[in-house]
Amino acid sequence: MRASTRAIPVRRIANRPGLFFAILSAATMAMVLVSAAFSPALAQDFRFTSFQIEGNQRVDDQTILGFARIPPGQALSAGDLNEAFRRVSNSGLFDEVEFTPRGNTLQITVVELPTISFVNFEGNRRISDDAIREVVQTTAGRVLSPSQVDADAVAIAELYRQRGRFAAEVTPRIIPRGSNRVDLAFEIREGNVVEIERLSFVGNRAFSDNRLRRVLDTKQAGLFRVLVQRDTFVEDRINLDRELLRDFYLSRGYVDFRINSVTSEMARERDGFFITFNISEGLQYRVGNVSVASEIDGIDLAPYEQQVRLRSGVVFAPSVIEANVRRLERVATLEGRRFVRVEPRLTRNNRNQTVDVELTLVEGERIVIERIDIQGNTTTLDRVVRRQFDSAEGDPLNPREIREAAERIRALGFFSDVQVEPRQGSADDLAVVDVDVEEQPTGSLGFGISYGVGVGVGFAINFEEANFLGRGQNIAVAFSTIPGSREIGLNFTEPALLDRDLRYTFGLNYRSTRDFNEDFDTRTATLRNALSFPVSEFGRLEGRFEVRSDRVTGADPADTSPRIILDQDMGRVNSFSLGYTYTLDTRGSGYDPTRGYILQLSQDFGVTSGSRRFLRTTARAGYEQQVLNEEVTLRADLTAGALVMSGGDTRITERFFLDGRMRGFELRGTGPRDLGANNRDALGGVRYAVAQFEAEFPLGLPEEYGITGGVFMDVGSVWGLDNSGAAVDLGGSDGLNLRASAGVSLFWDTPIGPLRFDFSRALRKEDYDRTQNFDLSIVTRF
Repeated sequence: MRASTRAIPVRRIANRPGLFFAILSAATMAMVLVSAAFSPALAQDFRFTSFQIEGNQRVDDQTILGFARIPPGQALSAGDLNEAFRRVSNSGLFDEVEFTPRGNTLQITVVELPTISFVNFEGNRRISDDAIREVVQTTAGRVLSPSQVDADAVAIAELYRQRGRFAAEVTPRIIPRGSNRVDLAFEIREGNVVEIERLSFVGNRAFSDNRLRRVLDTKQAGLFRVLVQRDTFVEDRINLDRELLRDFYLSRGYVDFRINSVTSEMARERDGFFITFNISEGLQYRVGNVSVASEIDGIDLAPYEQQVRLRSGVVFAPSVIEANVRRLERVATLEGRRFVRVEPRLTRNNRNQTVDVELTLVEGERIVIERIDIQGNTTTLDRVVRRQFDSAEGDPLNPREIREAAERIRALGFFSDVQVEPRQGSADDLAVVDVDVEEQPTGSLGFGISYGVGVGVGFAINFEEANFLGRGQNIAVAFSTIPGSREIGLNFTEPALLDRDLRYTFGLNYRSTRDFNEDFDTRTATLRNALSFPVSEFGRLEGRFEVRSDRVTGADPADTSPRIILDQDMGRVNSFSLGYTYTLDTRGSGYDPTRGYILQLSQDFGVTSGSRRFLRTTARAGYEQQVLNEEVTLRADLTAGALVMSGGDTRITERFFLDGRMRGFELRGTGPRDLGANNRDALGGVRYAVAQFEAEFPLGLPEEYGITGGVFMDVGSVWGLDNSGAAVDLGGSDGLNLRASAGVSLFWDTPIGPLRFDFSRALRKEDYDRTQNFDLSIVTRF
């Protein structure tokens, strides 16, 4: 009885995955044929009192007998002996196995499989050796297992499939080295990336293919197909796209939306994928009647009704319902009703396409959180994860709060995988919340390039650690330079001071300019401490303390405005200020995903050297909305500011300019200006107001190109200049003289950064203003 896993003794074997299994099958067939040839002999019983083992070098006799499991002196049938033979052959340790009965002695002859001296990968350029080793189980020093080698070849091919290289081929090659040792090489033919050539939809009526493609994480291959990493077919990404598409429709009131199927077809040339989402949109529903009810006796519904922020006629969306459930449960907690839950009960009215919502107070299960177990975090401290929970040990188990905590943990960006699951604790009324996380790198070193028509090419380098010392703190150091200006900054952020929703920020910044669109130099150093906290669902308040030191140098009295010379004569000026900023922002996080607004008010009260006192106030009101089936985005933004100084005059480093606030004008190209100076210096103003209006829309180009168009109009002015006591000829430019500009924009979202081309024309200006009809801006990091 004999079997061998080696087909032929050759010095070099080159196989595709699966050949080793073919060899094993051939060996098994040979064993069957041998058994059939000696069937008369095998019909008798065997009884062995001794065993003789030959050929083994590394594997000892007892190990081989352990695989055979043949009791000495016990009668064996031919079938029993055959099973013993199979056990030894299938141990994965031997290339050949032979059983030879010699009376009461069983001779077992083996040829051991060789030991692997070295595992190498050849032909891989797109994926490193280290990345491939993570999916390969065969390692140097182990016994060669043909089946495992085949499995490793399949795993390598799958790794390439995940990178979009579906044509990759992997061939294992065995090279004998003598002394029963071999080298193993995986020859890899990577092939080309198989890109997604088309993403299409069937069944969509409310939204165009272009709009739905913007929802998906997967993208079509476009102009920058070499740089884009999301235009290759990855099954996990398609699953994510399913969820993104579903969330998109549900948030817009399509309660019956479903994805019937997702089909992926490879082109005949195997160089592209065609993916089709077959969907059923259903009808859009809006909120009908809204009411609050209770199944618990003795509850006053008035405080709960006051917290409802759901109105009839708005688009029905699960996120809006969840937000109102959260509000009402918070009221119950404040009243000491720890186990009260809010159950939304929905009644559909298909005739008028509305959903009546009844928020019902019910008695929840009396299950208490016994403990929260956190596993997988080797660097991140437990408290960083734990503070994402609104619940703690001893609080009632609320499934909604557990889901929200899981989302907050994922949003930290510290973990590649987060699993949060409650399970029964030590008693029926106790629960343990298991949190399993998998950490990922949180530090980054970035280099950047920027360009603007008015400032030229700039460079930047920055280092950031988002999870400093595992405490969830953020520390960043950045340096940037553009012609005429250099800046370096250090920022530290503690997002949860005292483990509460208190964000503390400390910043140091130094900036110097030299002939930066002006004929003088500046140096400014700033130290800033700020603390912010939420005051409403979408509102946040920040308080801050700031120390600032600046000076003006390099001004030539023969060419520069006397007003700037006075600022230079003041030397270094230090200022100390206390301020606050209130922000109410619903953009991207409000109840309606198609619209949002921002309201902001900021004030700083301070004193400077020389006993000057100031009050700086800025305000902003912005609104944006998507119209025409979300194909067009409309934006309106109004900003204004005022600086009030007492005990002295303002300096040029303190006043307002319209840089970045109005298109169609150069940097410091508008506002109060000394027309008597040789270079007509821009002096800035103590008040400004600007209104910006913009529309962004598709140009009919494929979505994967990332090109959209826009039109805009800006109206505003900066004005007001306190008395300097010097003979300054403002040429009538000190009053409120409105400027206006309009133009068209081209937006290009590229892998190297967003580009914006503005073609503008000043509709209203002063003779001394400096206009700019074209601007290109780009900021990228890599």
